[in-house]
Amino acid sequence: MADEVRKTMTTDTGRPVGDNQNSLTVGPRGPVVYEDFLLFEKMAHFNRERIPERVVHAKGSGAHGHLVCTNPDMAKWTSAKLFEKVGKKTPMFIRFSTVGGEKGSADSERDPRGFAVKFYTEEGNWDMTGNNTPIFFIRDPLKFGDFIHTQKRDPQTNLKSPTMMWDFWSLSPESLHQVTILFSDRGTPYGYRHMNGYSSHTYSLINAKNELCYVKWHFKTKQGIKNFAREEADQMRAVNMDFAQSDLFDHIAKGDFPKWRVCIQIMPEAEAESYRINPFDLTKVWPQADYPLVEVGEMTLDRNPVNYFAEVEQAAFEPRNVVPGMGYSPDKMLQARLISYPDAHRYRLGVNYDSLPVNRPQCPFATYNRDGAMRFDDNGGASPNYEPNSFGGPAEDKRYVERPKQVSGTVARHNHRDDSDYYTQPGNLFRLMTPDQRQRLIGNIAAGLSQTTRKIQERQLCHFFRADPAYGEGVAKALGIPVQELAGVR
Repeated sequence: MADEVRKTMTTDTGRPVGDNQNSLTVGPRGPVVYEDFLLFEKMAHFNRERIPERVVHAKGSGAHGHLVCTNPDMAKWTSAKLFEKVGKKTPMFIRFSTVGGEKGSADSERDPRGFAVKFYTEEGNWDMTGNNTPIFFIRDPLKFGDFIHTQKRDPQTNLKSPTMMWDFWSLSPESLHQVTILFSDRGTPYGYRHMNGYSSHTYSLINAKNELCYVKWHFKTKQGIKNFAREEADQMRAVNMDFAQSDLFDHIAKGDFPKWRVCIQIMPEAEAESYRINPFDLTKVWPQADYPLVEVGEMTLDRNPVNYFAEVEQAAFEPRNVVPGMGYSPDKMLQARLISYPDAHRYRLGVNYDSLPVNRPQCPFATYNRDGAMRFDDNGGASPNYEPNSFGGPAEDKRYVERPKQVSGTVARHNHRDDSDYYTQPGNLFRLMTPDQRQRLIGNIAAGLSQTTRKIQERQLCHFFRADPAYGEGVAKALGIPVQELAGVR
């Protein structure tokens, strides 16, 4: 390789570098001089190599792939072009993640898993920012920051605190459904390939006749569901903190491409108002007996990132990114995320985050947004930066005006706990479990709840008993609390 022609090293602005081994100093033993442009450029860039990690979903893995439409009837529900015909293929990028851990934490921890997908359609990007659970801990966004603080570190000890977690959950009975899922086998999935994904939120689809239906998205793994037991997850954390990352990367690298069946539940708009469950409550599922799954496509992951930072760390997903033929819903949590997600990206990546290659649309686009930190294209050149204008700038198209919707009601801080059925669905979930699954659920709960105060334990046990007496009795027994001592909380 002696004759190999190598590129000349340069500075960031292209100045050739003559010596990358020695700093500019006053004599061999003298001080460094300010004019050492190379030293200061390298140090300044090194100091800024780490952008702020995500507050939640910090530990993540990603891959490229595609979605293929498989349902010939999609026009009944949506005019979105990615579903216009069977076989239509849309490129996409996915980022899986844990939720509560920092970037250096283990990806086998007990935690929900993020399931965020970016589809690069011919009408713009569609982002599906979901989880591996169909529900969440809370249903009012005002409580989101409070909840996430309990999953992070104690402000005094800087340690994870079971007391903080269980104190919040015991005072937030709407969390019981998600707590039951989290402490079941599904709380420690075997990597990312063997878990389902869900939109969790309710979205909407709109067809060419301007008819709307509400939908929930489901991504069903075709690899089969597989989970760690608590002891296995603990062992994997000690053996390989990046198990899920390596499992995903290695299987794609050897051509074993993971696939998911993409489905929706469909609720006609007229039924939403009178359905027995609030269809926009993020703590509840729609029973499939009422709204069965309808397959609409297949998602395949077939290409690993070339550069983790550029493609995975800088990926920015946001639920406001929908395309014509899609829309939102009155889900309070979703409404808040429409604002909070882009705000988080502007803080973490800068105002031009959506121009980064992994986030940039793969279809033509034209805006009047200009300037801002890290603007790395031509910034609109000489074209006008205002609208309306007389110089050929991009113009609005009335075909894409949002569908009108009627709303009524009193503006107030309505008590979201007026709907107090916190227990039917978690109780049903508990009763669906096999005896072995119930025992593992109870053991997982007791392992954390045992580290809190008796007052918090009793308050949480009250919720378990109300969901199912066997649920409460099982946890009480695992905690070593005689059931007769709990007469006041049952």
